[in-house]
Amino acid sequence: MEITSYSMNWHYPTAMRVGAGRLRELGKCCSQLGMQAPLLVTDPGLASFPMVEQALQYCRDAGLRVGLFSAIKGNPTGANVADGVAVLKAGEHDGVIAFGGGSAIDAAKAIALIAHQSCTLFEANPGSIDASKMLPVVAVPTTAGTGSEVGQAVVITDETKHIKRPIFHLKMVPGIVILDPELTLGLPPKLTAATGMDALAHNLEAYCTPLYHPMAEAIALEGMRLVKEYLPRATANGQDLQARQQMLVASSMGAVAFQRGLGAIHAVSHTLGALYDSHHGLLNAIMMPYVLQANRAAIEPEMLRLSRYLDLPTAGFEGVLAWILQLRAELGIAHTLADIGMDASQAELIGSMSARDVTARTNAVQMDAAQYQQLFLNALGGTL
Repeated sequence: MEITSYSMNWHYPTAMRVGAGRLRELGKCCSQLGMQAPLLVTDPGLASFPMVEQALQYCRDAGLRVGLFSAIKGNPTGANVADGVAVLKAGEHDGVIAFGGGSAIDAAKAIALIAHQSCTLFEANPGSIDASKMLPVVAVPTTAGTGSEVGQAVVITDETKHIKRPIFHLKMVPGIVILDPELTLGLPPKLTAATGMDALAHNLEAYCTPLYHPMAEAIALEGMRLVKEYLPRATANGQDLQARQQMLVASSMGAVAFQRGLGAIHAVSHTLGALYDSHHGLLNAIMMPYVLQANRAAIEPEMLRLSRYLDLPTAGFEGVLAWILQLRAELGIAHTLADIGMDASQAELIGSMSARDVTARTNAVQMDAAQYQQLFLNALGGTL
């Protein structure tokens, strides 16, 4: 067997607290990582929610001096991170609580990474980072989609170049993760659906990439089964605590699995997110069937195994495609990019940017800029 890639260099969280009500352990978790004055970084929409004040109070009850930063865009930017670093230094904070959706968690991890480095954020790489100066992070996701709470990377928009920049470091994985489904109960149906489809995209692309990593492949399979069973339930009934919990798990599994690689779904969605500032999970959901069709010749055996594992009524590629289309319709996901207001005016630029995206390297089929441009046009017009 020819092994093209096999990575065992994963950095797992030191601990994961899973279950309803585990947020109350936040202060203790911060103390365990050596924090005395954490900065809680959250989404602006969450900043005034009772759960944030509750989190702050749990820290105060543990004797911690805690601060708050929430000036983050839906697609976090380098300027957002710089502002967070300024708040962290002004408050003399010694660690970060990443609290919220993927935007807040990515921004929080970036702040902890770069705050005390001599290089800039977009210069950061494993060779330029002094790991001893990185700050500890406790992650508390309030959506089930990105899996950033267990990831060794962040994606930050470089506004000067209008591109999304992935930044990697093995030690960027948060030290402790709290998966408390009670924090996701108030997530509206549309966001539940979009973030859940993001989790599906991570698992699906990790499963389809040609790189060799059997453990990631197995994790991705089970992550997709959890999405199939629990995402419709969580979207239909936001108070379904079991479904919320299982989607948090599926999200984390997707982020672990995609250490194997991602693909064209993300290559295009990263580009569109940078150009249009659209929701990442929604873009992934819309792009999904079009990318499957583009990759079909290379993934037929994987689709047969997936259809059997998910116990779909039709076996093989057609069965998986039909399931995804049915799931999107059930969740109210738009079928085309035109449905969310996009047009073909930047098609050539989208093609070239997508082909250069780092996730394009591990797509099941290698495509050039013209092929990515056509892929975008197919998703724009609904051509499957």
